[in-house]
Formats: sequence, structure tokens, C-alpha cells
Amino acid sequence: MSLMKQMSDNMDDTPSTPGKFKMEKGSYFHRARWHSSLAKLTIWSFVFLGVIFFFFFRTPSSPSSLPADPSRRFLRTYSYGGAAWEKRVRSSARVRSNNGVSVLVTGAAGFVGTHVSAALKRRGDGVLGLDNFNDYYDPSLKRKRQALLERTGVFIVEGDINDASLLRKLFEVVPFSHVMHLAAQAGVRYAMENPGSYVHSNIAGFVNLLEICKSVNPQPAIVWASSSSVYGLNTKVPFSESDRTDQPASLYAATKKAGEEIAHTYNHIYGLSLTGLRFFTVYGPWGRPDMAYFFFTRDILMGKPIPIFEAANHGMVARDFTYVDDIVRGCLGALDTAEKSTGSGGKKKGPAQLRVFNLGNTSPVPVTDLVSILERLLKVKANRNIMKLPRNGDVPFTHANISYAEREFGYKPTTDLQTGLKKFVRWYLNYYSDGQKAAE
Repeated sequence: MSLMKQMSDNMDDTPSTPGKFKMEKGSYFHRARWHSSLAKLTIWSFVFLGVIFFFFFRTPSSPSSLPADPSRRFLRTYSYGGAAWEKRVRSSARVRSNNGVSVLVTGAAGFVGTHVSAALKRRGDGVLGLDNFNDYYDPSLKRKRQALLERTGVFIVEGDINDASLLRKLFEVVPFSHVMHLAAQAGVRYAMENPGSYVHSNIAGFVNLLEICKSVNPQPAIVWASSSSVYGLNTKVPFSESDRTDQPASLYAATKKAGEEIAHTYNHIYGLSLTGLRFFTVYGPWGRPDMAYFFFTRDILMGKPIPIFEAANHGMVARDFTYVDDIVRGCLGALDTAEKSTGSGGKKKGPAQLRVFNLGNTSPVPVTDLVSILERLLKVKANRNIMKLPRNGDVPFTHANISYAEREFGYKPTTDLQTGLKKFVRWYLNYYSDGQKAAE
């Protein structure tokens, strides 16, 4: 007999109209059986409630106890705290130059995050990393980046930006003057497979970070990564910060646009200083394997066909490819010109700085030219597979107007695609030589 059937049967033994139950012959035995059934019902009810409590209110303690929903695959219980841990955090975040600042870098084991963290550390800033090492792409690459940073003195705390307790603890240990927020769920096409992960990281995670930053004292200035994807279906080129961004072509773009609106809200209400950076197709050593230049290199070497997309009517698909070192200079320039937040204890005391900048190369290159450069550098002919641009959020053309960033902090990219790809290919061949991943 099932639990629910037994509960139903027991319920049937209860009079439907209390007060009108007529005692008949053998009523003692009826009453005894009724009390016995009630006792059983009570016991089973407690057992049932106990099972519910166990499964719904316990804290996951290992990856095996994570929910099956892939959009929440990042959530886990991380170990942090204690004297030794706090010592590592303080040491990593210690400022070592006269004019240095203390920076919390989220997404520090990511592509841009690694390069930015290393650059900040080299010039004497205090740097603490935060990363959840999710499996969107090969986590071993992120671990290698982590090892690279640890050799420079940057400690990466393993944790999720949605973990308010962890963020609060970090600010208790170190009163960061700045946050470089680079953590995000990246990739345009993956949003069609796992949309929840984008909302989880790019919206909920950003709000959680801002909630902590608005409440700490002093409030940090925040520089964060938006995306050129926000320009969406905009056809006016080059893209300027004043152009419309209300027609996103992908969920990824929509979450980044939402981030810009959220930033405006927290700036307006709480006095947080916020600077958004719209990155244009960043590439270079230690890059992301999901980017075209990266997997083109892999597939050309393996002899596999590579997809070359073309726009409608055989139109050209081009990108404003921007070398990572140029992006890093833009990030540091934005951070150095970021003004202090004006709030205290979650209350705004005056107007605060709110900015958004394009960080691109201003020289769009057709994807076919990218492939030709790779062919020359790899000395291997590519097997090109010409395909129509799919309706998956990709746009045919990006081109950045960078005059605002140039005016505000002297941003001026210096690396052309030929030079940048040469550096990337050198790194790639070294990293994957003989199937081994070198850390140099």
C-alpha cells in the first residue's frame, strides 16, 4: 500500500461531519481502530515532512548534490575563511606602489581577467581574483591561467559572484577601492542551449555584486565588461556609444544591455561609480577556445573543415578584432580615470560617475582574411566550408568608434591583426605542442 493511499484510507476513517458520529455496537473497537489509524497517520506525516525537509532544505556539500539544471551548474559550496585564508587574501590585495589601488577582479581566471590581473600586479596594485572555474570551456586552461597568476603573486579565490556571503567576507577582509568586474557567461551561440546560465551570471550575479558594493564603506568604483553585442541589429557604422542599443540579436547581448540599465539604476539610487566597457572581439594568447580564431587554428592543423559564414546576398562577415594587450590598456585607463563612488552605507550622498566606452581596434577585417592570415602563419591550407550566417545571434559586421575612450584616457590600439595572430599562434603551438600544455 502506497503512503498516499494509506493516508487517503486513514482520512476516510474520519467522520465527515464532526459531532454527528453515532456510536454503534462494537464502538470500542471502532474507536480503538480509529485511534490506531490516527497514530499511524501522524507518524507517516512526520516521516513525509522529514523527507521533504531533508531534500529541500539541506545545503549541497559536493558537486554530486548539485541540481540537474545546467543553468545552475556553477553553484556549489566553496571552502573559505580562516586565518591562513585571510592572510593569503590580504597579501594578494596588498598595494605595493605609492599610487597603487586595491582591486577585486572577478573572472580573474578568464581570458581578459588573467591579462588584466597580471598587468595590475606588475604595476604595483593590490589584486585579488575571484572565479568559479565553470566548465563552459576546458577548466584546465583556466587552472593554467591560475597557476600563471599565482607565480606573480595573485591569489584567486574560488567562488561564485552570486555568493553574497563570500563577497561580503572579501570586503570585510580587504576594503577594495576598485572592482574590475569581468566575470560573465560568455558566448553568443551557447545562449540557445543554456539561457539560464546567462541570466544567472550576467544579470543575477551582477546585481548581487552591486548589492554588496553599495552597502560597504567605502564603496568601490566599479569597471565592468559590457559587450559590442549590445549594438545588435544596428546598421549605422562605426558603432558609437550614443547609438541605439535596444535591438539585441542574442540573449547574451540582451543580458549585457540589461547590465547597462542595471548599472544606471545603482548609480542613480546608490551613488556607485560605474564604467562599462564594450569589448570588440578580443583575441590573443591564453584566449577562449570557443572563439573563431582559436578553433579555426585547431581545426586547420587537424585538417578539419572550418565554417566560413557569409551574410545575405553573399555579403561579407567582418569583425573589429582587438588584441588583448590593447584591451588591457583600455581597462586600466578606465580604472585609473574612474571617480570615487559617492554613497555611504547604501545611501547616495551626491551625483556619481556613470560611463560606457567602446574598446575596439577601429579596423574591421573580413573573416576570410582572418583565415588567410592563419593559413600563412600555420603553413597549412584551410578546408573552407562556406555557409550562410545562421540565425543564432551572430551579426554580420562590427566596427568601433573609439573617439570617446581616446579622449577620456588616451585609448589607442597599436596591434594589427597580422601581428596579434602571430603572437597567438606562437602561444598556441607552444601550449599544445606534442599534446602537452606548457604553462609558459
